[in-house]
Amino acid sequence: MSFLNKINDYRRGVMRGLTKNIGKPKTELDIILVDKTEIKRVLICRPNGRLGNLLLITPLVQEVTEIFPNCKIDLFVKGTLAPIIFENYDSVNKIIDLPKKPFKSLLKYIKVWISIKRQNYDLAINVDQNSSSGRLAVQFSNAKYKFFGDLIDESQLVKSDYDHIAKYPVYNFRYYLTKLRLAQSNKLVAPIDLKLSSSEIAEGKKILNDLVQNTKRTICIFTFATGAKCLSEDWWNNFYTQLKEEYKDFNIIEILPVENVSQIGFVAPTFYSKDIREIGSVIANADLFIGADSGIMHLASAVQTPTIGLFSVSNIKKYEPYDNCSVAIDVNLYAKKDYIKIINSILNNGKLGIYSDAI
Repeated sequence: MSFLNKINDYRRGVMRGLTKNIGKPKTELDIILVDKTEIKRVLICRPNGRLGNLLLITPLVQEVTEIFPNCKIDLFVKGTLAPIIFENYDSVNKIIDLPKKPFKSLLKYIKVWISIKRQNYDLAINVDQNSSSGRLAVQFSNAKYKFFGDLIDESQLVKSDYDHIAKYPVYNFRYYLTKLRLAQSNKLVAPIDLKLSSSEIAEGKKILNDLVQNTKRTICIFTFATGAKCLSEDWWNNFYTQLKEEYKDFNIIEILPVENVSQIGFVAPTFYSKDIREIGSVIANADLFIGADSGIMHLASAVQTPTIGLFSVSNIKKYEPYDNCSVAIDVNLYAKKDYIKIINSILNNGKLGIYSDAI
């Protein structure tokens, strides 16, 4: 571990200790929101720059937009991906991005915090209750209503899907709103959504057609993942051989990571791009996506393609793909016949997503 990494780890530990009690008294719950139209400017805080984590806040953004349709949302994040991910979200007004390495961009880091203090927000929301920067940003803001992301009522835990990282912020926020005297919502949590345009879908179809040059249905695979989440070359080679044998009437293409590596040695037709929306548009034209827990897995889910998430070490209940027949598989427990059964079930049900008519 480098010296800077050690400093960052120490900084995170100190920040968590300093911010863990911010918002705990919940004095803001004594305030009643009389008129929802009062909420015009909203700050949502998720100071994280990973593709998956940013995609996973799209259900909360949709929830806030539905409850407060006249509001404009500023997103407090990290890195440069958020403007790309939220490009077609009309309610998103501004992206406030922390530099990925604050010690190397100290002046910008300070300016970001000052900009939050200078804005007049009606509502500030921290997505992850364990995020010290998120809690601090909400506290630092001038918002009248402040939600720090905490689980206010443990009765929410009875929901079977509460543990999911895209869903529990929505459930917690809904309960917070009941304390402001708003009606409890019992709607299903919205899917993760990249909001691709029809022109993007059409371009993705063209790219895919140029790659396969036939009219067969398509299965996309993504063989990469970071760290221990990445399945071995032997596992993937055996699985790819199995797919080719079972699905001779399908195209099987590999979506490559930005690192341009392949666990199957590039033996399948491949697609490589650094453009997140372009990658999403290609996957949106496929019938099925199969890949380990990763940002690209969440991207596949965000373009409404049925997704099979392959989990070996990650918390399935927290990160599993959902909606549109998507499922998570624990590779430590499943046998060959189980994979085929699940794949057949999804392919036979067909694509149910919002982009299906465009494919």
